[in-house]
Amino acid sequence: MREATRGEAVLRAVPGILRAELWTGRRDPLPRNRWLNWLPHGHLVLLTVVLGVWNLNLYARFMEPMPGSVTALVVAQGAAPVLALTRPAPAWWLSTASLMASVTVTAYVPWTEWPWSAGVIALHTLVLLLLSLRVRPVASAAALGVTLFTGIGALGRGDLPHAPTLWAGATAFATATVVGASLRASRVSRTRLVEQEELTAEERARRALLEERGRIARELHDVVAHHMSVISIQAQVAPHLVENPSPELRENLAGIRQNAVDALTELRRVLGVLRGDGAAGDAAAGVRHAPQPTLDRLGDLLANVRATGLDVTSETLGAPRPLSPGTELSAYRIVQEALSNAMRHAPGGRAAVATHYHADGLTVRITNTAATRPVGSVGPGGRREPGHGLLGMRERTAMLGGELAAGPTPDGGWDVTAVLPAPLHDPAHTKDGS
Repeated sequence: MREATRGEAVLRAVPGILRAELWTGRRDPLPRNRWLNWLPHGHLVLLTVVLGVWNLNLYARFMEPMPGSVTALVVAQGAAPVLALTRPAPAWWLSTASLMASVTVTAYVPWTEWPWSAGVIALHTLVLLLLSLRVRPVASAAALGVTLFTGIGALGRGDLPHAPTLWAGATAFATATVVGASLRASRVSRTRLVEQEELTAEERARRALLEERGRIARELHDVVAHHMSVISIQAQVAPHLVENPSPELRENLAGIRQNAVDALTELRRVLGVLRGDGAAGDAAAGVRHAPQPTLDRLGDLLANVRATGLDVTSETLGAPRPLSPGTELSAYRIVQEALSNAMRHAPGGRAAVATHYHADGLTVRITNTAATRPVGSVGPGGRREPGHGLLGMRERTAMLGGELAAGPTPDGGWDVTAVLPAPLHDPAHTKDGS
């Protein structure tokens, strides 16, 4: 029942398809070849001119003098394939009308077996081919049927032995239609495949972006949770630091502590959702609950990288000062990711890490030279942390309102520079918020 309903729907759609494909004068240029550009179009025009001249001479052999109407007919037959390069449907109607006219004209000319000349058949075959390349198979089949119907009228002339050539012409028309429809189907399949690949690549990039943002969110939730814990503890201890605190002060501090505890509870719930994705990097509980790294641990990171065989130097410019946990975490992760990429893509090379503290924030620059060993020879200690390379660096920098520049160097290496805004603040403000 379902198949019958689907078949009925297809049949009901046929008139609309024919009207949209054949009964239209819309412009539909034949696509250019990627390598040959307009050359095939030029060859087609040249072939059409040759066939037109041949067809004109064929008529002139049996019609002396040749009427102007026949000359116009020959010109219309030759113009149809050229018009089909841009407007296939009008070109097919013009060529079909010329076929019907040629049946009427040549039926009264004592020439060969067929009222259509070989040139006419060749020209209309080109038109059918160009039409089938641009319209749906249903429209191509309908155009073939109408074309064959134009020759049925000549069957009534029993004195003209044209039937064998009729079958030859029908074979040429059908072959052109099948070939054109097949090429169109192949082109449509390739186009859809390319579109699907683009959608898949976009989806993959979007998924990677979401994964990286989730990873950043998990890390920052740890930082925020730490600060909320400190606020709760300070609000609980504060009444004991004041002699005879007023009831109002106790009540306000109790409210602050309760709000901090409630916020911490909500953060832990959200953090549990973010960590419930089964990511390989968070599989172990020790990894999930380990303290988030800061620039104080940059020396340990460089030591681990040197142990893998990558020569790394470090330099600190300006006076180091405490930064916000989010800024230090992002700076650490950017250095970690850049060095991981250097280990993976430039084995045997050298790397340099420079951190510059300035009044407006922190600038981190990681450079590496070209590889001296085949790529892929990084030792087992060079396993990179889970992330998405430049994508993660850009997300972390953008989150802080900073700027990131990454690209190759003239010597074949790579350069990553991140500017993280962190204006100067009260020196008494420490990292843990106390």
